[in-house]
This record gives sequence, structure tokens and C-alpha cells, in this order.
Amino acid sequence: MPDQQAALVQGTQYWLVLSIAAILPILWSFTLALHFARPYIVRYLQSLTLRFGGDVWWLSYVLMRDALMVITLALSAIFLFPNLYLNSDLGLPITAPLASLVLFWALFAKVTGDSDDNARTFRIVSVLLVIASALYIIPQIYGVEAGDQVASLNSIAGLGGIPGALVVGQDLSLPYAILNLSLLGFAATGGAMFLWFLRKSKFEPAQAA
Repeated sequence: MPDQQAALVQGTQYWLVLSIAAILPILWSFTLALHFARPYIVRYLQSLTLRFGGDVWWLSYVLMRDALMVITLALSAIFLFPNLYLNSDLGLPITAPLASLVLFWALFAKVTGDSDDNARTFRIVSVLLVIASALYIIPQIYGVEAGDQVASLNSIAGLGGIPGALVVGQDLSLPYAILNLSLLGFAATGGAMFLWFLRKSKFEPAQAA
């Protein structure tokens, strides 16, 4: 009975992690679509004659765009847990932690800058989002999802080794290095963000009535 309970808990954990890994490409696609939809939204706002309607439309767009980025980062955080990412039975995308780190850099650029009013910040965020999405979607599709197509890839062009190279396998030397690099990057970026907030914050002492 205890063995059955442990197997049930482990199976549920695996199912949850693999479900998140499978749905993340959809979230990445929506994140990119909403980010690059900004020129269309701006053109549409310029055609509105009611100021209140334009404000509601713009605030709704910004809320959905930024909330989707935060949700994608929160779900991507599972790849920073060594017991999950380094589990060869799950076969997760090998560059998933790096994708999370680059997405964190994009959010850091949005927090410290204004990607809606500053063209340079918008370009930086755009490049980081494209890199982050590629780091996750490519190994997810050509590694995880193509894992059962090794024979077909070998018969076509001898590319059967690609799926195994894009997922976490038995050899954990490279995944371990990627995970440690990502964790160090998160720590450094978080520290830089904290220092930026300390520098920008203003202390105002309370005044007695």
C-alpha cells in the first residue's frame, strides 16, 4: 500500500510537470503575439474618438500582456528545481532554465525602463523575448515532442540524435552546468533589481499632525 501511494504521488507529479511543459509553448506564443501587437493597438487607439474607451482598451491590453509574461515566468520556475529538471525520466527541454533566465531579463528591462514610450527599451525586450521563446520552444518541439521520431529522422537525413541532444538525458553534466548558470543569473539579476529599487526609492519621514 505505501508503494502504491508513493507511485501515485510520483505519477501525479510527473503528469503535472509534463503538462506545464507542454502548455508553455502556447503561453510563449501568446506572450510574443501580445508584445508585438503593440503597433496595432496604438493604431487602433488613434482611431477611437472616445478618450475613456481608449484608456480602457490600452489598460486592458497592458494588463493582459504583462500578466501573461509574469505567468509564463512563474510556470517556467519549475525548471529551476534540480529534482525536477535533472530527472532523466521526465526528459525536459535542456535549455528551459536559460529560457526562464532570459525572460526574467526581459521583465527586468521592463521594470527598469519604459518599453511603451522608449523605442530602445522596446527593442531590448523584443530581442530578449524572441531569444527566450526560441530557447524553450525549439527543444520542446524538436526534442521532447520528436522523441518518438528518431527512426524517421535517421531514415531521412541521419538526424536521429537531435531529440536526445535537446532534452535532459542520462548524462547530467551539461544540464547541471545550465542549471547552475541559470540560478546564478537569477541571483545576480535579482540583486541588481533590488539595488535599482533601493536607488530609486525615496524615503519620506512621517510628519506629526
